[in-house]
Amino acid sequence: METDKRNLQRTMTSRHITMMALGGAIGAGLFKGSSSAIDMAGPSVIIAYLIGGIILLFIMQGLAEMAVRNSGARTFRDLVQSILGKYPAYFLDWIYWKMWVLNIAAESVVAAIFIQYWLPGYPIWILALAVSVLVTAVNLLSVKVFAETEYWLALIKITVIILFIMAGLLLLLVTFGDHTAVGFSNLTEHGGFFPNGSKGLITAMLVVIYSYGGTEIIGVTLAETKDPEKVVPKAVRSTLVRIISFYIIPFFIIVSLIPWNEVNGVPESPFVMVFQMIGIPGADHIMNAVVLLAIISSMNSGLYGSSRVLYTQAVDGRIPKIFSRLSKKKVPVFAILMCTSSLYGGVLISLFAGSKTFDFLMGSLGYTVLFIWLIIAFAHLKSRKQQSGKTSAYSVKWFPYTTWAAIIALITILIGIIFTTSIIVTIMTLCIYIFITLTYVWKRRHNKI
Repeated sequence: METDKRNLQRTMTSRHITMMALGGAIGAGLFKGSSSAIDMAGPSVIIAYLIGGIILLFIMQGLAEMAVRNSGARTFRDLVQSILGKYPAYFLDWIYWKMWVLNIAAESVVAAIFIQYWLPGYPIWILALAVSVLVTAVNLLSVKVFAETEYWLALIKITVIILFIMAGLLLLLVTFGDHTAVGFSNLTEHGGFFPNGSKGLITAMLVVIYSYGGTEIIGVTLAETKDPEKVVPKAVRSTLVRIISFYIIPFFIIVSLIPWNEVNGVPESPFVMVFQMIGIPGADHIMNAVVLLAIISSMNSGLYGSSRVLYTQAVDGRIPKIFSRLSKKKVPVFAILMCTSSLYGGVLISLFAGSKTFDFLMGSLGYTVLFIWLIIAFAHLKSRKQQSGKTSAYSVKWFPYTTWAAIIALITILIGIIFTTSIIVTIMTLCIYIFITLTYVWKRRHNKI
């Protein structure tokens, strides 16, 4: 096995990283987390996802600009360290890694829940274990095979979301057979558009931010992307339009078709519920299968992202060199195996927490996405000062107003979430952040950074 960082191959194209970003963001947060978000905010969840989408747009534009200006960067740390310094880069690297390893653990349990739709007699932990082994095997193949697998998995779920939108609009607007057009009365009945007030909207923002998290994985693909200075801005533009469309429109359809207070009371996803309403034989099974593939796709992206963070850390001598070793297919096999250990950790947690594992982990993940986006935004602000007078092939319009708007919105959401989220989740997340900070201080004292 090799340890030279140059052996990572630039085999991913624009279509690969666009679909990877979609694969990372359109997963359990949409198909399972949608129930939690609707339960918190009611129909106003549409506004929550619109706000989150606008913030995401501003953050990703800044990320694209920094990637273009620093074409030699491999991951976030390379982009951030030269701008903000070592500690923010170190903190970002490790909370990003933590985000993905917790996310894939949570999503393995969600995947198991959807498999239980067909196999109710099997416990969650056995089904989660089977999914974990499958995702590990796909990631140990070559990067090209992984990217192609992720591309087609993401394409399947996008196609189904489009079919879902078409079917939902049909149910809302057209009367046929025994079906009467539902219309839009569910948006204002059952307590109004804001049934839980502003508190419900703010609380739902944690799920929203978690759901959109994963799009920034584009920043981890830099070392394996052809012509990143051209590909990344193109991928950012196409990804954002699709993600915002694939969240806001489906949520609008769900809360219009189904009373918001009935969505969270059933085990299946709202997407499965809508396809059942159509009355097509087996539609619920088809949709359940597609949602399962979508979640596996998101896990796939997460394992890729977390393993590449470990790989670059090892290449730079920050962690044991074994994690920088590449297989004959140019895959960081030990880094992947280390990250998959979290999958099996999720399996162990599910032995005790069962289907509640996802809700438990999701809160901490929402906090982490918030901090990742804030660090990217602050880095973008400062990067312009360092690049003053220099031209770039890609520049964000309306700078710095869009970046400041994102920062102010994220800090406001953070304050609101602190006061509305379970204290246990907040303390658990804080402990993780303190641990990361203490490891940084220890390494600095021993000249390991």
